[in-house]
Amino acid sequence: MKKAIKIISAALLVLFISAFALNNMTQKGYGIGDLADDFSLKNIDNSMVSLADYKDAKGFIVTFTCNTCPFAVLYEDRIQALNEKYGSQGYPVIAIMPNNTDVKPGDNMQAMKQRAQEKGFTFPYLIDKRQKVYPKFGATKTPHIYVLEKTKKGNVVKYIGAIDDNHEDASAVKIKFVENAVDALLKGEEVMQKETKAIGCSIKV
Repeated sequence: MKKAIKIISAALLVLFISAFALNNMTQKGYGIGDLADDFSLKNIDNSMVSLADYKDAKGFIVTFTCNTCPFAVLYEDRIQALNEKYGSQGYPVIAIMPNNTDVKPGDNMQAMKQRAQEKGFTFPYLIDKRQKVYPKFGATKTPHIYVLEKTKKGNVVKYIGAIDDNHEDASAVKIKFVENAVDALLKGEEVMQKETKAIGCSIKV
């Protein structure tokens, strides 16, 4: 009897440890309401860019994207439009390329510079060369969006997910998740839809 109790206790302990480990694995990255750490990453103009550089910003549209993912390419014009609409209102786009460029050479700095010039990007396009920033955010796709609100406590995560509900056709979009989130924040209101599923290519490590 005592032996059976010991076996059951050991089995329960293993299950508890496994559940704890699984829980930790599934809770990587920022959640809604978390404070996002600042970073310093190299821009396509060779300058180093941090969120702290934007003294007058009310928040940020942090966008993990790249050159080589077809989904990211489909969203390039919409990302540009977000910056044109909200940059002057205090919510600039900060684009970050998170891929390992040994795996995806088409996403290296030279290619980033060329793509930005071709598309006329008006936002910073930074490279997460050491791949230290995107895991902190918990980004898994390109594109993957994080809307941050600047507060006295720091940059609070207010929205995570997709840009809108139609990656294939911008003209067929019904719900603009990022725009709705930023519009709410600009009005001092609560973001209604705080999380959606990011649709895109997996980040290459």
